[in-house]
Amino acid sequence: MSSLRLINPEVEFLRYRRRMEIAGGVAALLFLALFSRFVWLQIIQYDHYHALAESNRISLVPAPPSRGVVYDRQGLVLAQNFSAYTLEITPDKAGKLADTIDQLARVVNIDAEDRKRFRRLLAESKNFESVPIRNRLTEEEVARFTVNRYRFSGVEVKARLFRQYPFADIFSHVVGYIGRIGQRDLDRLEANEQLANYRGSDYIGKLGIEASYEAWLHGNTGIEKVETDSSGRAVRVLSRTAPVSGHNLYLHLDAKLQQVAEKVFGDYRGALVALDPRNGGVLALVSKPGFDPNLFVDGIDSASWRELNDSPDRPLVNRALRGVYPPGSTIKPFMALAGLEIGVRKPADTISDPGYFVLPGSSHRYRDWKKGGHGMVDLKRSLVISCDTYYYGLAHLMGIERMSGFLAQFGFGKKSGVDLDGELAGLMPTPAWKQKRLKQPWWPGETVIAGIGQGFVLTTPMQLAVATMAIANNGVVYKPQLIRAWRDPVSGQVSYAAPRPLGKIAMSPEHLRLVKEAMVEVTQPGGTASAAGANAPYLLAGKTGTAQVIGIRQGEKYDASRVAARNRDHALFIAFAPADDPKIVVAVLVENGGHGGSTAAPVARKVIDYWLLGKLPTVYAPVEPMAAPPEEEVEDAGPTEEIAPPVVEEGATQ
Repeated sequence: MSSLRLINPEVEFLRYRRRMEIAGGVAALLFLALFSRFVWLQIIQYDHYHALAESNRISLVPAPPSRGVVYDRQGLVLAQNFSAYTLEITPDKAGKLADTIDQLARVVNIDAEDRKRFRRLLAESKNFESVPIRNRLTEEEVARFTVNRYRFSGVEVKARLFRQYPFADIFSHVVGYIGRIGQRDLDRLEANEQLANYRGSDYIGKLGIEASYEAWLHGNTGIEKVETDSSGRAVRVLSRTAPVSGHNLYLHLDAKLQQVAEKVFGDYRGALVALDPRNGGVLALVSKPGFDPNLFVDGIDSASWRELNDSPDRPLVNRALRGVYPPGSTIKPFMALAGLEIGVRKPADTISDPGYFVLPGSSHRYRDWKKGGHGMVDLKRSLVISCDTYYYGLAHLMGIERMSGFLAQFGFGKKSGVDLDGELAGLMPTPAWKQKRLKQPWWPGETVIAGIGQGFVLTTPMQLAVATMAIANNGVVYKPQLIRAWRDPVSGQVSYAAPRPLGKIAMSPEHLRLVKEAMVEVTQPGGTASAAGANAPYLLAGKTGTAQVIGIRQGEKYDASRVAARNRDHALFIAFAPADDPKIVVAVLVENGGHGGSTAAPVARKVIDYWLLGKLPTVYAPVEPMAAPPEEEVEDAGPTEEIAPPVVEEGATQ
């Protein structure tokens, strides 16, 4: 018999009510959590999520500035910009790169060199950065790609500014070139807190003026606030902060003077520096051979790089600043002044030159260049005929310490401070230097050969030009500088860079007059540069020099015909003109050119003839002259506006 279960309605109601209360509490808690989340997202975190939403809708696009143009002193363009189309791929949007490039090649011509350059640039870039696969597209190629653009995700045509160097190799070491920004550049920009200004920029100065004045030439990057759709494509520009173009620079360099110097060098290797002694302006700076900087703008191909890098002519070396050579007899005017100023020689003192010099207590003969000697020689004649024996003895009387100390005032053994990176200091040796560097004592014979600019003495063509300027200016020396003026991109105002005087070397006016007269006679009949000075309608002062490349044994005679071409003597010549009112100083170094009087001096003479007389050999002018800064716009900046030279790391060069 089954028992009936009685249901108590009151108890069931209580149970039901309890379940409803629990369910309502859970629902209330869930609603409270949802409301709290709503408050957190919509009120407390409003600014944050609003910014995120805006960033999805709005992109900040950097607007790279137009790079400043570089002109010579007459307004001829040395470095300029031109606009061209590039085909670029963004790797993280393009899918499989190899397939994308193969398909692109059916629309636009892409050769093996383009692919190789793309792979190199890809390795240096981030996935979200666009990388060019083809530069300088034609209008037809742009049109073909535009029609087929829907097929290529992550590929687009962009208008870019490219750098061009109209004079090619003639100004390669002075103007330099730009190249793609690498990791080393990024690290340097970040360390200098300049990285933000290079957003959107692909290129940076790598050499020459392009590198030294990078901060002036680059300009300031602008920003565009662009609204985008769901696919990331630009819909409209909301606001724009315009970029500020870089400064246009006007150099002291004269393009036609540089061309004349390049032409008269012919096939010789070497360097030439021409300065304006009145302010230190660099009128010409030649290093032969040079290279075409246009090769580096898009990234130089491997074959061209190997050709330049492996060439025995070393075209990538700036010989004017980084070529260190024995000065040879070009050091003698400075030695003569040292002897007079220190007091070990007087103008009328004479020596008897038998054709050699012998150190007291030694049997070794230091030979003069003329067998049999020059007879009786005083100081003036020693310069005119370049008597080695006179300077062997003079160096021995002075000693290396006093000699090095005096010549250092002219800049020997020091960087000139020219506003280009990479200058070397040469070497003006001392016993302390030799002990520290070679762990050897200084020998008297080393002083003797230093007196004729051989042995450990090393100079650059720039140092020789600066030292010669000191004589031309009666002791006043300026730092050489390339920058002459600059135009502000905002105001359009043109300002001149102030000369940078280094001071005045204290010397007797009578001693200077004597040495300058002797340097004039060097270019007259009977002097070692008489052929180069013949029929000059102005007073030309100079000094020849011949520097040994390899030594010869005692008693042997140097015969250039029996020596390999690259082991023959270097030819040197320093000069200034007109001697009574100097307007140009020139230092010439011809590698393996033989005698300074027959090889280097004629180069200097033709350069000076053009500068003073306008005698211009047939040279080309690759571009039409641009307008030079008009005089009424020029404002003398004075010392406060002087452009500081680039910082060059100090360090021994030998």
